[in-house]
Amino acid sequence: MAVPKRKTSHSKRNKRRAHDGLVAPNVIACPECGESTVMHRTCPHCGTYRGRKVIVVESD
Repeated sequence: MAVPKRKTSHSKRNKRRAHDGLVAPNVIACPECGESTVMHRTCPHCGTYRGRKVIVVESD
């Protein structure tokens, strides 16, 4: 079984993990209702996508 000959240094380990960070979602204002929503997704507040009504949302 293969075993490392030397301990991996902190620098080497952290360089490998450089791309593991979390990225916040790109949030925009919905052009129809103005609520914040994620890009390229149907607005959960008004149910529109690209100017068309896609889903029916029950209003409270």
